[in-house]
Amino acid sequence: MNYRETMEYMEQSGQYGISPGLDSVRELCRSLGDPQQALSFIHIAGTNGKGSVGAYIASVLKWGGYTVGRYLSPAIFDCREEIQVNDRYITKKALCEGMELVKEACDRMTERGLPHPTLFEMKTALAFWYYREKKCDIVVLEAGMGGLLDATNVVENTCVAVMTSISMDHMKFLGNTPAEIAVQKAGIFKEGCRVVTGRQEPEVMEVIREKAAAKDCPVTAAASAGCIRYGLEKQRFDYGSLKDMEITLGGQYQIGNAALALAAIQVLEQSGFAVSEQNLRRGMAQCRWPGRFSVVSRKPYFIVDGAHNEDAAQRLADSIEYYFPQKRILYIMGMLKDKECEKIIQRTHFLADQIITVTPPENPRALPAYALAQKLSEVHDKVTAADSLEEAVEMSRLLAGKEDVIIAFGSLSFLGRLMKIAETGSRNEGAEKKAKEGRKQKGIRIK
Repeated sequence: MNYRETMEYMEQSGQYGISPGLDSVRELCRSLGDPQQALSFIHIAGTNGKGSVGAYIASVLKWGGYTVGRYLSPAIFDCREEIQVNDRYITKKALCEGMELVKEACDRMTERGLPHPTLFEMKTALAFWYYREKKCDIVVLEAGMGGLLDATNVVENTCVAVMTSISMDHMKFLGNTPAEIAVQKAGIFKEGCRVVTGRQEPEVMEVIREKAAAKDCPVTAAASAGCIRYGLEKQRFDYGSLKDMEITLGGQYQIGNAALALAAIQVLEQSGFAVSEQNLRRGMAQCRWPGRFSVVSRKPYFIVDGAHNEDAAQRLADSIEYYFPQKRILYIMGMLKDKECEKIIQRTHFLADQIITVTPPENPRALPAYALAQKLSEVHDKVTAADSLEEAVEMSRLLAGKEDVIIAFGSLSFLGRLMKIAETGSRNEGAEKKAKEGRKQKGIRIK
């Protein structure tokens, strides 16, 4: 298959939906020679923060001289970004070659009367194949949904299992209480592996310790950061003996993510993956993870964030209140039907002066902009539904003054495209401003 055919095949495979369980992905990996058996993993599960924690860990290990695979979801800009080695996306050539092998394996399975693997299972098997081909020293593996029955849990060689914050999400599949969800997340623990966890609710921590003890897994709870100096585009903090650590990811919640990553890196050293303090600092400072309280442009500030559940919405609201007190705030919101829209609205609506809703494009789970606007209008009197992302960006910039702040958030599925639209508009505005200044200097009249 060429690249176009590969993209079409992957799109068609989306019809197989969500199917928790490991039988299908095990059979698929077996057909590819069980590439995951040749790899070592840092497996990350949790409700919020998986991507950020994984980004920090992968960046530090890369700067430490290791060949690092990273598997993440969902993609923001390009489907290839879900499979990376040392921050480089899987090549188009490798994607086509690997997916051809996956397709052949899937065809053999269906010929035997077995269910066709889901797209996530296919991408997971493809990722393992690619990391083996690239001879990765270690793979930072982000679980998709849950953990116990997630396709990524087919791995066995887990050095460290990392648990980010656990809260309510995907209740249809994972459970109706934080403790029930924690049971699913803790399913990634493998016999004797080291477990590192961030701050959790007491009932969640009890589940983590119980499941870890059953697998003879030592548990390390990340310490709290100290001497925190928050900033919008640069933040500093102390972590134990590591003083004045620097990160460039914005949002108050990133300090906790960074501390958890540091705890995991320190524990990982016990498995032979040592990193000098110089490279650790460099890796943390150089880490990039777009779409998480990311500044797209300034005057006015245009910020995007992937807050798509109640806990993440509360963290977003906390950051808005901290970074932008007394500022006029405008929202661009886009949500999926299966998310807790009402709870997200409750956590965030009161901070906005104006709200623009959008429909996440090309997503069958998208909540229409008008339907979201109707929900918002029950608690807010300035809500407008936009017909497109382009219209939403243009409208927000017309409504916002230079000292105001535009916050776009909700489903990660539309943030990449929105960022590109916003960045393009910002460059065009900058070019026009520069041209006007040039005409002024030449004495040319500006209409």
